[in-house]
Amino acid sequence: MTRDLLRHARRFGLLSAIALLASAPDTRGGDWPQWRGPNRDAHATDFKAPKEWPKELKQQWKVTVGDGVATPALVGGKLFVFSREGGAEVTRCLNADTGKELWKDKYDVNFQGKADNGFPGPRASPAVADGRVVTFGVNGTLSCLKADSGEKVWRVETGNFPRFHTSCSPVIADKLAIVQIGSDSSGGVTAYDLESGAVKWKWTDEGASYASPVLMTAGGTKMVVAETSASVVGLGVADGKTKWKTPFPLSGKGGGNYNASTPMVDGETLIFSGSGRGTRAFKVEKSGDSFALKELWANKDNSVVYNSPVLKNGFVYGQTSRDELFCVNAETGKTAWTYMISGRGYGNIVDAGTVLFSLTPAGKLLVFEPTDKEYKELAHYTVGASTYAYPIATGNRIYVKDKDSVILWTVE
Repeated sequence: MTRDLLRHARRFGLLSAIALLASAPDTRGGDWPQWRGPNRDAHATDFKAPKEWPKELKQQWKVTVGDGVATPALVGGKLFVFSREGGAEVTRCLNADTGKELWKDKYDVNFQGKADNGFPGPRASPAVADGRVVTFGVNGTLSCLKADSGEKVWRVETGNFPRFHTSCSPVIADKLAIVQIGSDSSGGVTAYDLESGAVKWKWTDEGASYASPVLMTAGGTKMVVAETSASVVGLGVADGKTKWKTPFPLSGKGGGNYNASTPMVDGETLIFSGSGRGTRAFKVEKSGDSFALKELWANKDNSVVYNSPVLKNGFVYGQTSRDELFCVNAETGKTAWTYMISGRGYGNIVDAGTVLFSLTPAGKLLVFEPTDKEYKELAHYTVGASTYAYPIATGNRIYVKDKDSVILWTVE
């Protein structure tokens, strides 16, 4: 078991830890097989931070792959990159050591942007598991490819998409590709058979918005947790039936508030943020055959919109749309500190072991200590141009997808 699973075993019992392990894709140490890493929690499992940070990082290679803000997936020494080139959406498999292209798949896409006209590339990150790569394009094209060759297994058009186009990163669980589909007003969550593309179940109570789902196990039941356009809901992975739901509507029209954040799971505790309504924590409790949410705390001062926070050592670290990094106590919900930066509210935070990373849209990588005392920066580097993806940290390597390229940096 990993250190995180051992911690869960001590806190919530061995059964919960085993259930968490079963929900994760088949990976090896250091892999980043999907949105926000192995357990969709932005934890890098084997990054080795130096005792002293160098003045500069060393660029090993840079490969032009096209437009897009999707974070690549790293599995078994291969990078799976989803981007746009010309009039097509392209999935590439690159050698993670050299950047050499091993295979690619592409299909034509007619992008008609409005408010998001400057972002024609994919937003959703690939998911890799069971020998398959699943991608979700800006117009709702869901594809499944063979990870070893790029051969198409199936491809379906899911239909409508939100105002700023599709942003949900798929999750693979129990031979299902699960994704939030549709527009802000109509759609929901759908599970597709990983091998055939057939719809196994569909939940259509609310619109999709821009968030990506996460898995959790509570009361022995495996669930997919989705932040929709109006709620946060727990659905059974096996059947898609509603286990619980709590309202989480947008705070107002046209105010730049969207439900676009992935919830955080800590055993049977759920922490989520967004929509201009702050950050909240709930306990998922089972009573008989039903589930209920017990609110633990609500922090109204710190709310993310365009990114997802990370939970580390009992504290939540995130970035508000006001460009404030924040640290909130995960037990009490009280703010420990805030720090103003320039990142336009989009910075993606990664737990890299003894340090935290925040990658801003300007391509600046901030390295800081995971402490509740104050923001303590250890180093900062320019690692790309106009990037909205997560940095992938493994060993002494940091992979960055910027506006049109993938870059490998190393800490020497």
